[in-house]
Amino acid sequence: MLDLYDVGGDRWAELVDLAREANQPGWWRAYGLGNNSYIAFETEARRVQDFTVTYVPGLLQTAGYARAMMRAVPVRRTAEELENEVSARMYRQQRLTAAGNRLELVAVIDESALHRPVGGSDVLREQHQHIAALAELDAVTLHVLPAAVGAHAALPSGFTILNFGDVGEPDMAYVEHTLGALSLDKAGDVARARLTFERVLADALDPGESLALVRRLAGW
Repeated sequence: MLDLYDVGGDRWAELVDLAREANQPGWWRAYGLGNNSYIAFETEARRVQDFTVTYVPGLLQTAGYARAMMRAVPVRRTAEELENEVSARMYRQQRLTAAGNRLELVAVIDESALHRPVGGSDVLREQHQHIAALAELDAVTLHVLPAAVGAHAALPSGFTILNFGDVGEPDMAYVEHTLGALSLDKAGDVARARLTFERVLADALDPGESLALVRRLAGW
């Protein structure tokens, strides 16, 4: 088909490689996760903008924090399935430090999430330390939305915006809630998500102030 449409040179090789990759099962399948999961989208993304209200974003979680969260949610999992999901969440974080295909993360965390003792005080302290360490990475921009802000543009829920760079896919908004999740790719919906994120970002502490706050919570 490439020859028929006279596609040659570097573009030919690029499209052939993409076709080969599409026929390979995603890495997440090894952890028992389906192709329709959020991870499949995130794996293709180049930048993630994430606002969370009640918990620390998955890309910043420790294994202990993630495990405690998953145990609290009334979803039936075997012990093996639980550990597979925790391992997959930890694997996702490798892209924040990858030499190639690095993922850029802009995270806004509601301050209340930093005080919620998910997993207990020791797990929370380790989580604070983990956030502080990851916030030093070039690929991570951390903001904390202070509780003193009160009402804000995204008060009803957290949400995520995925940008796919030069892959050719449109940006996508993703909302996870208690009963499931919702993916939105219509231009109008994504535009609203971007505007809402910008407004939340404007109310949040800057990266330096945010890191200082997390470090105080971590006891550093």
